[in-house]
Amino acid sequence: MTNQMVSKVEEKALILEREFSAPRELVFQAFTQAEHLKHWWGPRGWTLPVCHVDFRVGGVWHYCMKCEDKNQGDFYGMESWGKGVYREIIVPEKIVYVDYFSDAEANVAENMPETICTLTFIETDGRTKVINRADYATAEELQQVLDMGMLQGITDTWNRLAEHLESIQQIG
Repeated sequence: MTNQMVSKVEEKALILEREFSAPRELVFQAFTQAEHLKHWWGPRGWTLPVCHVDFRVGGVWHYCMKCEDKNQGDFYGMESWGKGVYREIIVPEKIVYVDYFSDAEANVAENMPETICTLTFIETDGRTKVINRADYATAEELQQVLDMGMLQGITDTWNRLAEHLESIQQIG
């Protein structure tokens, strides 16, 4: 397993860092291509039955996470829809997008916070450090998503990414 995730909260931003045992181009593709995302995006026990990626500035990433794990109680069968709108792309170094909670038609959930996500990919000796900065409008909005268990969800998700990167590099 690769390094553990480091997280810190700065007022109204959540900053996550983790190093993955994979080259930067591959890690970048894992964040930008549906065929990769469907293998790892979301917490354990959740699948990605819908994943449409239009990876260009102004393009939309629309997805649905669904809980398939009966052991997760009330979450079992639940769907969580999200929508990202890409603002800036520098291949393979940086992605900036606005992340929204949405519905199946990609309508933004007005009562939920939006997040400006900045992903930075730094390669060192065949490994890649990913820095994810999530900026919220207020400290209260950040606290709202933390209270929803987002940090545990991201930890699970990035653990699944590490496993996915490991498995596809063994095949290659």
